[in-house]
Amino acid sequence: MTDQTLEQARAELLALILDVSFEQKKVTLASGRESNFYLDLRQTLMRPKGVALAGRLVLDMLQRGTPVEAVGGMAVGAVPLVSAVLGAAASSPGHEDLLGFFVRKETKKHGMGRQIEGGFNEGQVVALVEDTTTTGGSTLDAVEIVKAAGGKVARIICLVDRGEGASEAFAERGLVLEPLFTRADLNLPN
Repeated sequence: MTDQTLEQARAELLALILDVSFEQKKVTLASGRESNFYLDLRQTLMRPKGVALAGRLVLDMLQRGTPVEAVGGMAVGAVPLVSAVLGAAASSPGHEDLLGFFVRKETKKHGMGRQIEGGFNEGQVVALVEDTTTTGGSTLDAVEIVKAAGGKVARIICLVDRGEGASEAFAERGLVLEPLFTRADLNLPN
């Protein structure tokens, strides 16, 4: 994609997020923190335009940084975004081999008894993705599980960083959070 096309796609995705996923109201987040706004990015990622735009933009981010062999994240939150990236990769020459996976909170009690499902193999260099980050807790859990299984987490990418500590939490572990959008993009005060 050209820089102009990327900026247009980014603007379209942000407009969609603000239209269908953003609400200014008091809520308690998964982290236990209270916030004066809520982001339900499933509302964006469960629409054809949202999934296409997010997939293209995250794939572009992946192309511009440290190369990875697979993209994954914690179930259930990351699954739509992983699928979006894989869909974009399927129609992007040179990326048809990108694999996807998701991490369960607990090892499955039946079947193969896996905690990581999909295209994950020991030794892979991976990117973990998340729709939105607050403290980074669930993705940090995924980092530990992937590392314990022999994976190498090279990148952490999210659609929206709420600006409430995730970036710092990743930095403490030697990882850099790469958000597509930040709190400032939502026109909220810091």
